[in-house]
Formats: sequence, C-alpha cells, structure tokens
Amino acid sequence: MLNFMGAVLGLVIGALLARKRGGNWADIAQYGAVFALIGFLLGTLVMLVVPAPQ
Repeated sequence: MLNFMGAVLGLVIGALLARKRGGNWADIAQYGAVFALIGFLLGTLVMLVVPAPQ
C-alpha cells in the first residue's frame, strides 16, 4: 500500500514541479510519470526494509 501512496505523491510532486518550471502538457506528463515511478520504488523499498507492526 505504501508503494501506491508513494506513486501518487510522486505524480503530484512531478506534475507541480513541471508546471512551476513552465512546461507544456507533455513535460507535465513526463515529470509526473518519472516521479511516480521513483515514488513507487521508494515506497516498495520502505515496505521491504521497515518491519510491519505486530
């Protein structure tokens, strides 16, 4: 579940960053996709490293 939250957060951050830099719709989509992948991978890493509460 944490990986999907990381992907959504990354998507939003990437889209906002591209928009702030004055990108067109393709730039916003690309930044969103790349940041979503990064967030997904970081979320997956955290899920693997941090133990689940008992």
